[in-house]
Amino acid sequence: MARIVVTDDAMFMRMQLKDMLTQAGHEVVGEAENGLQSVEQFKMEQPDLVTMDITMPEMDGIEALKKIKEIDANAKVIMCSAMGQQGKVVDAIKAGASDFVVKPLKEDRVNEAVQKALG
Repeated sequence: MARIVVTDDAMFMRMQLKDMLTQAGHEVVGEAENGLQSVEQFKMEQPDLVTMDITMPEMDGIEALKKIKEIDANAKVIMCSAMGQQGKVVDAIKAGASDFVVKPLKEDRVNEAVQKALG
């Protein structure tokens, strides 16, 4: 299964995602609470996949996505966004996001997005 870095500024969202991913057999190899940390985790862990919140302090998810794609053009990143952020979701897909899931997260949708991203 996949090695994954989970990125969200809300700890409860990271915990929820981590639980869903580990129950599906994946290994969460890193956590980040903003885009800067996510880029650093990506460099250190070289995960198979990153989940990325869009709205975060210091560096938002779209900027972090672009930086990760500069490091590895084949990086797999799934964006997580709240309802009402459709414009940002479009920006994220244009920047190379593999997929997006809408909060509140549903386990079957998260698993579907992971499978799609990993091929």
